[in-house]
Amino acid sequence: MSLPVVTRFAPSPTGFLHIGGARTALFNWLYARANGGTFLLRIEDTDRARSTPEATQAILDGMTWLGLDHDGDVISQFERADRHAEVANQLLAEGKAYKCFATQEEIAAFRDAARAEGKSTLFRSPWREADASTYPDAPYVVRIKAPQSGQTVIKDQVQGDVTISNEQLDDMVLLRGDGTPVYMLAVVVDDHDMGVTHVIRGDDHLNNAARQMMIYDAMGWDVPVWAHIPLIHGEDGKKLSKRHGALGAQEYQAMGYPAAGMRNYLARLGWSHGDDEFFTDAQALEWFDLGGIGKSPARFDVKKLQNLCGQHMAQIDDAALQQEIGAYLSAADLPAITIAHMDGLRAALPFVKERSKTFPELLDKAQFILTDRPITTDEKAAKALDPVSRGILKQLTPHLQSVSWDRDSLEVVLNDFAASQDTKFGKLAGPLRAALAGRAVTPSVFDMMLVLGRDETLARLEDAAI
Repeated sequence: MSLPVVTRFAPSPTGFLHIGGARTALFNWLYARANGGTFLLRIEDTDRARSTPEATQAILDGMTWLGLDHDGDVISQFERADRHAEVANQLLAEGKAYKCFATQEEIAAFRDAARAEGKSTLFRSPWREADASTYPDAPYVVRIKAPQSGQTVIKDQVQGDVTISNEQLDDMVLLRGDGTPVYMLAVVVDDHDMGVTHVIRGDDHLNNAARQMMIYDAMGWDVPVWAHIPLIHGEDGKKLSKRHGALGAQEYQAMGYPAAGMRNYLARLGWSHGDDEFFTDAQALEWFDLGGIGKSPARFDVKKLQNLCGQHMAQIDDAALQQEIGAYLSAADLPAITIAHMDGLRAALPFVKERSKTFPELLDKAQFILTDRPITTDEKAAKALDPVSRGILKQLTPHLQSVSWDRDSLEVVLNDFAASQDTKFGKLAGPLRAALAGRAVTPSVFDMMLVLGRDETLARLEDAAI
């Protein structure tokens, strides 16, 4: 019987949740949730200079925005340092690790000599088999005894079997000269103690797997299932970096991308289910498996992100959409929408979300309901309100005072009025857009009138007709 699935996301607190890290978190979350397993969060905060509460909070905020809930408490790697050292000392006591008194100068000299002779610069410590009676009274590090012959095979669910000659493995340091554990030891001990069954992470850690397996083997622990996923590249084919623009999950939130669209897009970056591009969270959970992850780096394409976000925007429930708009305004450090305007926005959402890819686009389309009288017209809209057009609007107003306020009735009245003016509705639309929204480009005139209601529509037309 196989063990219940346990995955983890283990970021270093750098001040934000990198978009590549967000995808790693998503893959771990999806795999755990799809298999009825557990998804854990561990903050690898051993670098005390960079590990601030604010940096950790930024990661938590990014995951909250993406809807990636974790099980149990957040685990601090730094707080487990004593446990990491305990394992190193156990290996030392069992003769599977040793004290190395070689100085940095001696190691450098060894490598210089090896380089001059055209030999491997992999350091071979003279202290590996030294008798304890020969130990000097000097600082030392603790090194694991790496296998010196044979091969290590990393059975990876994405990369396939990766074979590494053990001659390429050095006696990795476990404890530094000051007794503090190294990252490579801490990761293995934490993953084992947390019961992690599947390690899903970037393929820049692939070589680390062979070195970490030395610790698993020496301790007699089960090796987890490895799945090293390709990194994300920019549109230029190079590793995603600051030059490609926004990198943090919260930056994308502040730019107004809906979380559902970002989840969908990140899932498609390196993983596929047939030719499906757009899918819901429920479908992702049903379909996700490690076999769908490709070996090649995925390219971050902003246009594809926007396209998917637009499709999700159109399908998001209006109440949920309102909540996310509020979170977006907060993330972007923009003023909140008033309660009165939020009521109007709720009525406008069905008409403005269909062709919006981001929240700024949506709010721009909804500007007509988020502004108060008197309406300020932009330069282009003002041209549509010449004296003739103002006179036409003044004549139109009485026709709207008693009409049933539904789309069919409004269309009949406006088309009949346009015909009475010996013109088509299209010619009437410009002045109406200018009067109702102060802009030349707006949602449908009928949509705006329905959202604004009879009284506000008539008031705006009367203002414009003066």
